[in-house]
Amino acid sequence: MILESRTRMSARRRREIRNGYLFLIPSLAGTGGFVLIPFLDVIRRSFLRAVGNGFVGLENYRQVLENEAFCLAAGNTAGFMAVCIPLLLGMSLLLAVLVGRIKVLRYQMKAGFLLPMAIPAASVVVFFKLMFAGNGWLTGVVTHFGGTGKDWLGEGSAFWILTACYIWKNLGYNMILWLSGLLSIPEEQYEAARVQGAGEWKCFLYITLPQLRETAFVTALLSFVNAFRVFREAYLLAGDYPHESIYMLQHLFNNWFVSLDIQKMTAAAVMLVLLTGGILGAGEWYEIRRRKAEERRI
Repeated sequence: MILESRTRMSARRRREIRNGYLFLIPSLAGTGGFVLIPFLDVIRRSFLRAVGNGFVGLENYRQVLENEAFCLAAGNTAGFMAVCIPLLLGMSLLLAVLVGRIKVLRYQMKAGFLLPMAIPAASVVVFFKLMFAGNGWLTGVVTHFGGTGKDWLGEGSAFWILTACYIWKNLGYNMILWLSGLLSIPEEQYEAARVQGAGEWKCFLYITLPQLRETAFVTALLSFVNAFRVFREAYLLAGDYPHESIYMLQHLFNNWFVSLDIQKMTAAAVMLVLLTGGILGAGEWYEIRRRKAEERRI
């Protein structure tokens, strides 16, 4: 009887696994046909000449790494992420804590902070250009009080303008992510801590932050991915060749595509995908290890 029951269960399990693979086939076929196979072809082309298909080894990679425009764009992109992501995470967490404590008009405030996401990027850029262009509002205010106007988008201040644009656009979305994590923490823990004499800062440090680790990982991951999309704002603000402080990797790829510099594009794309995948994979590996360590302690 037991053997027969186990046989039926194993047969049902095999049927469920088979049905699961059948449902996955369309997605796997689409991913393989439109993502995996084209990327494998990009890897192949990164070792060939753009014309003639002659094998050149790592020559394309050497040219990319020695290219001044690539070094500038890679450094600017890394610097932008190093500045913007911590600022965005910190500001959105602070905002989520403040909104979480407000009981009146909470939903209206959340909707207001999410409003920038509903505004098209082109409209946002028009506002920033009207504000910071050489003949914009800020220059008008400065000259009105006796100062000298200038093109804020044509010098180093362009980096901070782009940073402000990115943070303003994504602040509300990150706030909602943090808020979901904050609301999942039981209020009883705070009440017990306050009874024992803990203040607000200690409650935040020893109760809130430890239980926001998973939320922090997801929020940081999404912020990292969204940082690559800032090219829309940078391109609309200053065009193909902006000030060097906001010349990003996307500008470089766009210019190489226009000039049909295929060998450099393929080599740089392979390096970028492998680096990004390595960063995301390392973050996921760390999160899995942390969860397993917590499970063993429990």
